[in-house]
Amino acid sequence: MNSKEILQSISNVSTDHEFYTPIPEGYKVGKTKFILIFGTVMSGLGKGIFSASIGKLLQDKGFNVAPIKLEGYLNVDSGTLNPYRHGEVFVLDDGIETDMDLGTYERMLNKNLTKRSFTTSGQIYSSVFEKERRGVYLGRDVQIIPHVTGEIKLTLRKLAMEQKADVICVEVGGTVGDLENMHYLEALRELAYEEGKENVCVVALTYILTPSILGEQKSKAAQLGIKKLMEEGIQPDLIACRCPEKVTDTVREKISIYTNVPLDRVISMHDIKSVYLVPELLKDAGIDKEIVDVFGLKRRVDEDKAKKEWKHWEKFTDGILKPKKTVTIGITGKYTSLRDSYASVMAALEHACSAHNVKLEMKWIETTKIERGTLTIEEAMKGIDGVIVPGGFGKRGVEGKVTCVKYLRENNIPYLGLCLGFQVAVLDFARNVCGLKGANSTEMEKKPTHPVIDILPEQKKIEGLGGNMRLGGKDVEVKKGTMAYNLYGNKTSVRERFRHRYEVNPEYIPILEKKGLVFSGKAPKFPIMQILELPDHKFFVGSQFHPEFTSKPLSPNPLYMGFIKAIVGK
Repeated sequence: MNSKEILQSISNVSTDHEFYTPIPEGYKVGKTKFILIFGTVMSGLGKGIFSASIGKLLQDKGFNVAPIKLEGYLNVDSGTLNPYRHGEVFVLDDGIETDMDLGTYERMLNKNLTKRSFTTSGQIYSSVFEKERRGVYLGRDVQIIPHVTGEIKLTLRKLAMEQKADVICVEVGGTVGDLENMHYLEALRELAYEEGKENVCVVALTYILTPSILGEQKSKAAQLGIKKLMEEGIQPDLIACRCPEKVTDTVREKISIYTNVPLDRVISMHDIKSVYLVPELLKDAGIDKEIVDVFGLKRRVDEDKAKKEWKHWEKFTDGILKPKKTVTIGITGKYTSLRDSYASVMAALEHACSAHNVKLEMKWIETTKIERGTLTIEEAMKGIDGVIVPGGFGKRGVEGKVTCVKYLRENNIPYLGLCLGFQVAVLDFARNVCGLKGANSTEMEKKPTHPVIDILPEQKKIEGLGGNMRLGGKDVEVKKGTMAYNLYGNKTSVRERFRHRYEVNPEYIPILEKKGLVFSGKAPKFPIMQILELPDHKFFVGSQFHPEFTSKPLSPNPLYMGFIKAIVGK
């Protein structure tokens, strides 16, 4: 039987059959190709970067690419995860809180994704439980196989149909051998069988150890990790070897022989200067051509158009590789020991810096040390050209951030406040310019003397917010004649992404404005302030939203562009 006959036979069986798997109506096998990406040896290998980079290369060839991340944890989304545990929470335009890899996908592919590109075990099991309660399984004892694995395959096929995708890049979270992702491995093994080998390409990322005591690259851990994948019935077609230095031909040959993967399809994915150089690294290794060969695909665009698209990308990377000067940006926070907590901030800065041909250096400022007095504000600000106060939750470190903002405002140093950074700018201004002693946020203090940041009863009703956060893409009304208006290209309405609960208390807006604070952006129809600025300052801007979530390499966010532009003096 060929793949079409296999899929047809499976889709015809009843819900109580051992091999039942749901097939979306109208789904055609072979119309969409699947690239399955697994990690071995350890987590954190850069599967998301690889997936996004391959997607970009195929996109440049004219193919419609849709990425998806399969996460093993039982949370329904990433919203409640501590940044120390899982890095940044990335928010999509439709309001879904996701893994940080979704940000990498959006930036590389230069497109906005939806909730369909992010799936957790919690979502899969919730769907299975809901169907069981509705009697969909007709009395069948519900099991991992075929019901959970069937739900996973259904998720992938729905994405293929909704996006009309030529290629779907499927990234499996965690590491092969983790108990929490075994149902994904089995589902994808079944998918490869049902779709046919000509429609599925399996990529294994592995890690090549270089023990300092030996001084040479060792491949045994990589071999055993890939063997674990093969034991699950999944044969790799391509292997990407992560390593600090370029992987030697000897190591590549060992892995090729051990895994039955041709040497040309075992590549070095060594550390390089920027994640945005990975597509070029994979292109030079010929991986995109190998994948096209595996699938038997034909190019969708002509060579001239492809070269033009690639030159556009190279112009961006040239800004990273050939900077004319260096800027040092201070990042204040309480998660500074884990850089992934601010992944999108760092990415947006890189986009803006590349556009201005400057090299980015970052200075991490732990604001809890300022609060404890173990770090002076002068020491914290030494050598910086500008400062960003990013988002965050909770009281710890906030007073240190207010101290930073006060210093930046008084010393005319460029400042960009994001979400919480917007709010602490209001606290500083209220306390130190408006003279409102005891001004605070009700998030930090239950009953402050002046609750300039608060959750108001009338705001709780807006758009069904209740006690939950305001999430996802929202329109922002921009005031004419302001810096924000100029930065956004004289637009009076822009769309940005939000993730917050607290707002500027409207009762205090008149006194804040009277003393010189300009609210240059607000929610349409409601007194919810969303952009602030100080006109006489070199650059002092705060946004209640997260502009970094909409920044792309080829279209940097305007607020980040203005921030870097002010620093370099243009």
